[in-house]
Amino acid sequence: MDLLNTLVDKGLRRELPTREEALAVLATSDDDLLDVVAAAGKVRRHWFGRRVKLNYLVNLKSGLCPEDCSYCSQRLGSKAGILKYTWLKPDEASQAAAAGLAGGAKRVCLVASGRGPTDRDVDRVSETIKAIKDQNEDVEVCACLGLLSDGQAERLRAAGADAYNHNLNTSEGTYADITTTHTYADRVDTVQKAHAAGLSACSGLIAGMGESDADLVDVVFSLRELDPDSVPVNFLIPFEGTPLAKEWHLTPQRCLRILAMVRFVCPDVEVRIAGGREVHLRTMQPLALHLANSVFLGDYLTSEGQAGKADLEMIADAGFEVEGTDEVTLPEHRATGSCASTCGSASVPAAEPAPEARTDLVAVRRRGAGTDLAPNA
Repeated sequence: MDLLNTLVDKGLRRELPTREEALAVLATSDDDLLDVVAAAGKVRRHWFGRRVKLNYLVNLKSGLCPEDCSYCSQRLGSKAGILKYTWLKPDEASQAAAAGLAGGAKRVCLVASGRGPTDRDVDRVSETIKAIKDQNEDVEVCACLGLLSDGQAERLRAAGADAYNHNLNTSEGTYADITTTHTYADRVDTVQKAHAAGLSACSGLIAGMGESDADLVDVVFSLRELDPDSVPVNFLIPFEGTPLAKEWHLTPQRCLRILAMVRFVCPDVEVRIAGGREVHLRTMQPLALHLANSVFLGDYLTSEGQAGKADLEMIADAGFEVEGTDEVTLPEHRATGSCASTCGSASVPAAEPAPEARTDLVAVRRRGAGTDLAPNA
């Protein structure tokens, strides 16, 4: 396909595709899917080889969030039967992180529910970062605490945080349909605060919330403009008890097209397969490794992932290798902070049959942080 040859050439040059080209990727047929994966895989291997970075989530504070994000099982008014607990102590969080690191994770992501941290919360997380790094000197630590106030990103950086995550989630045009308690601009501002403080910015999206192809392209182009170092791609987990519980729109093929489009638009960025991969990619997960160079190991914030051992076996069986702590994730031009802005009409396919709701694949997390049971790593 001329489209795919063009996108590969642009990806190798870090040239931004056109919106029409990005939309065309999402509109490709199932017959062309393996060609799409192969093309995006060339771009992935050019910048990242066959390495897969493993990340491990530690949910520091679960549930009871005052925000009304429709996709979230921790939201205000959620009836999802998830774990709810207040702040883990630094030694508890360090112990949870150690399990993931022992399983091969290179980065620990410290997440807390809520609108944003108080200064006391920043102190707590700073103590937790110190506890983790005292035990694991080479570990990368990413914080995800919500909207940041002035000076908080700098304090986290001084405490030893390497990165900060705050996702855009969806397009600016549809953001108010998903959340009303804060704005899209609030999220952009927090990513910019992280950048300005010298933290590696991490910002991504959630697919499967009823958005259009145009919405997906809008948010990915916005992410390209923000220029984060890592872009997590989440696939909505439709938790019972949340407003989006009936949004079962994704198929494995759709997920692969989305990941390919993200890779073409953000060719030299760490693209991470995040929440929902087991639910929506299912047995197609190994193909996704040809598109993304990063995954979460083990469980998520409020849902269980597949066994950590199965993740490692999948990576090896697909011909990839786990990235070591002595390897730099990003290409040299990004790792040195010198990436310039350059790193930065579709046919309508036949309607696909509506996918079946797979509630049997959604398992509430009952192990690891906040419980007495061993974590999944």
